[in-house]
Amino acid sequence: MKSLVSLTAGAIAVALVSSADGAMIAGWSITTAFPTGTGNVPTGNTYSVGAADQGDQTAGSELRSYHALAAATYTSPAGNGSQYAFSSNNWSIGDYYEARVSTANFSNISVSWDQARSSTGPASFELIFSIDGGTSWTTVSAYTVLQSGGGGAPGTWSSTTYNSLYTSTQALAGAENASQLIIRFRSTVASASSGSNRIDNVIISGDAVPAPGAVALLAVAGLASRRRR
Repeated sequence: MKSLVSLTAGAIAVALVSSADGAMIAGWSITTAFPTGTGNVPTGNTYSVGAADQGDQTAGSELRSYHALAAATYTSPAGNGSQYAFSSNNWSIGDYYEARVSTANFSNISVSWDQARSSTGPASFELIFSIDGGTSWTTVSAYTVLQSGGGGAPGTWSSTTYNSLYTSTQALAGAENASQLIIRFRSTVASASSGSNRIDNVIISGDAVPAPGAVALLAVAGLASRRRR
């Protein structure tokens, strides 16, 4: 019985450690092509690719774009090592890509993403997030988007070749355990209506927080193990 109780305590401990390892909360790899053809290409102020296609919290998640200009057009060209990306044009200052997901029961939140632009697409962006429905925002960083191909860029995006130079990762301090986390990749360029910008492989990660019941079970198992000795 001693070895059985010890084994049980050890198994619970291993399970708790595993649950605390970094996990993908939600990820969008843009798996479906956008409509094409005359009269079918999406246009307007906003377009959504819908829920994440991978991760632990796909239900209720969403990746979308917002543009002040209704002439914005949404397409799905090659991604960064994936079949499709989320691309749009007619950019104004304040336009953005936006990811929404619950981070309930997760800590140490971070986001990684691939982003590129055309030669005339917006280059200056900022990463911001909100955990109160958009009432207040936290600015994480300002960043520059590289051009995909041409002009000394590090390479053209390809559906078969991944280029790490287009990937960014940022920790989101204060974004843990939120019923809804809103992340925006927001343009700070006054006008770039003639160019396009695309995003791909948006991944929100964090450490799973063990449920109180699991922690209590570990404590009980540990106590029983000591008594058996």
